[in-house]
Amino acid sequence: MARMTPSEAFVETLVANKVTDCFGIMGSAFMDAMDIFTPAGIRLIPVVHEQGAGHMADGYSRVSGRHGVCIAQNGPGITNFVTAIAAAYWAHSPVVCITPETGTNSQGLGGFQEAEQLPFFETITAYQVSVVNNTRMAELTARCFDRAMLENAPTQLNIPRDNFYGDIECEIPKPIRIERSAGGSQALKDAATLLASAEFPVMVSGGGVVMGDAYEEAVAIAEALDMPVVNSYLHNDSFPASHRLSTGPLGYQGSKAAMKLIAKADVILALGTRLGPFGTLPQHGMDYWPKDAKIIQVDCDPKMLGLVKNIDVGINGDAKAAALALMELLKGHSPKCLQNRESRLQVINEEKAAWEAELSDWTHEKDAYSLEMIEEQKAEQGSFMHPRQVLRELEKAMPADVMVSTDIGNINSVANSYLRFDRPRSFFAPMSFGNCGYALPTIIGAKVAAPERPAIAYAGDGAWGMSMVEIMTCVRESIPVTAVVFHNRQWGAEKKNQVDFYNRRFVAGELENQSFAGIAQSMGAHGVVVDKLEDVGPALKEAVRLQMEEGITTVLEVMCTKELGDPFRRDALSKPVRHLDKYKDFV
Repeated sequence: MARMTPSEAFVETLVANKVTDCFGIMGSAFMDAMDIFTPAGIRLIPVVHEQGAGHMADGYSRVSGRHGVCIAQNGPGITNFVTAIAAAYWAHSPVVCITPETGTNSQGLGGFQEAEQLPFFETITAYQVSVVNNTRMAELTARCFDRAMLENAPTQLNIPRDNFYGDIECEIPKPIRIERSAGGSQALKDAATLLASAEFPVMVSGGGVVMGDAYEEAVAIAEALDMPVVNSYLHNDSFPASHRLSTGPLGYQGSKAAMKLIAKADVILALGTRLGPFGTLPQHGMDYWPKDAKIIQVDCDPKMLGLVKNIDVGINGDAKAAALALMELLKGHSPKCLQNRESRLQVINEEKAAWEAELSDWTHEKDAYSLEMIEEQKAEQGSFMHPRQVLRELEKAMPADVMVSTDIGNINSVANSYLRFDRPRSFFAPMSFGNCGYALPTIIGAKVAAPERPAIAYAGDGAWGMSMVEIMTCVRESIPVTAVVFHNRQWGAEKKNQVDFYNRRFVAGELENQSFAGIAQSMGAHGVVVDKLEDVGPALKEAVRLQMEEGITTVLEVMCTKELGDPFRRDALSKPVRHLDKYKDFV
């Protein structure tokens, strides 16, 4: 036991958990602790808005595999964290959200910047605690860090501001890390037997492969059975895209090759995935999820087993350990699928080649509305590019070892077909929460965690308006990134629904914007307008060069036509029905 102040206990516990970076905005509520961040080796990175800090902590966590940490002033600073923490929750990121609170001697009186801060985060954190006694500062701070890693989820450490002060006797706890198991022995045996009996096994490689450092093991078990591999939705970095067995992502705007191949499966190995709804919805006119396939699901959270899809074998285990155990058990079998290896490999190669050819020929959207928009914009002053052509050129110009974050929106969703990675911890999207304003702050956090890697954010013009102020953070704090802004002057995803379901009655969908490149320049970054297809690749390469060699942040404002990809969540909408006379024309 040592004598120290609660602020010292708090900071020393952060040090014990190897915290070197923290994102947020300074505030009086935690200033006593903040005062000793620097001598403790902790950098508080000041952001423009607290939501950005939460996303940065998320990006930091997803790249490093360690805690991301965010902190802000009590009350309004803390409520601004909510959206980002919800996104981190659905990304299974071990973010520790530190929420200084109104002092204990004035709580309940409606004082300045007062709020009940625990209820806001109740359903989007795995663990919450309030330090109601300053003698427990180190203990409870440590527990938040341990639980975040244990449960792969955000936790909330709530600290009444007066509890940073005083003199206490305490010991700084050592971090607790557990060894995860492969799962139940009988479940693993049953899974191995199922895989051995399969004629056309397919593996779904999920986020658990990335978070569990099971990348090499996923490759090994796929090669052992020569089974095609599909990525779960928005986990394009969970299996090397250049691998001969990789077929691309499932879900919205995913790979037709992946969908056609999983439709042939008689056994599915879902490795490290909850099989979320967005990864199994019909797409490209295909209801591809096989109705009769046997499903083996591996997940470290038992609550996820069988939650979305009925399964035949559930393995409550670590993706890496389970893959190793299954490969060992398969040595005692003669897998049936190896008897037809050559014919299966031929099918895999044919489907992949067909999809690549289709993507290359798919230069613009061909629905009636998009064709009209293409013609309309030919008459407008200025040059506008087809989004799919832009995405293809960006894909070809991507540097090795790149990290990419994407926002929510129409063109960003279409990008799912074009983003390929050969290394884990490379792709970051807002997952099931689907919030706008995600991509830029998340890639900033990723860049802080991995400054040696190129960092690129994709955003549409609508979502960009919510987060572009964090370019000032990049400039002020010397955190260089590259942002690609698809400027098509509309809320594309929702506008597509107005085209398909509401007879083109456009309400609040049009965006007339200033020059984003110009705004970037006014914030001290480099801004470039790209309106010719042949300039897309060179512009990205030069932006990455500036980022990596000169520490310069660049915003590429890419001028796109108003054509629109397939609508988002077609299953969630239906044709309108109107009964009142004044609305009967609105059908």
